[in-house]
Amino acid sequence: MSMFKSLLFASGALMLATSANAQNALTERNVSMAIANAIVQGAIEECQKDGIRVAVAVVDRGGHLKAFLRNDGPGGHAVEIARRKALTARMFNRTTIEFVKWTEAPALAGLRDVADVISLGGGVPIRVGTELIGGVGVSGAPSGEKDEACANAGIAKAADLLK
Repeated sequence: MSMFKSLLFASGALMLATSANAQNALTERNVSMAIANAIVQGAIEECQKDGIRVAVAVVDRGGHLKAFLRNDGPGGHAVEIARRKALTARMFNRTTIEFVKWTEAPALAGLRDVADVISLGGGVPIRVGTELIGGVGVSGAPSGEKDEACANAGIAKAADLLK
């Protein structure tokens, strides 16, 4: 019976410790307006160098739209696709090109059916060091690789803010 009491005491102590920690305020890094605007501007500028007009979306760590800009010219579909690319990159903490390759495995293919997930290149996670804080999605270039290059240029433009 003493083993039972010890186990009961240990589990009670663990529950108290867990509930005490749950009451502490969380401190998390997130995408600021300055970061989001720098990324959007950097991505647009990079694509414009090649005469490509795109839509760019940035989501924060919770997947909420933080900034969006649609250049003159991309089709209306680019708006929603850019947002979904940003969300997919944030949700799975990998580029959307990596996501496409990763979900080729039959056991993971169902992830492509999650609401708002999109299997097109052009989404890139936003990180401070190794900490995931958001995602950027670019849509409108002739390929997912070019969309991704523009997204990476946007992140590079915000590098000083992502420290």
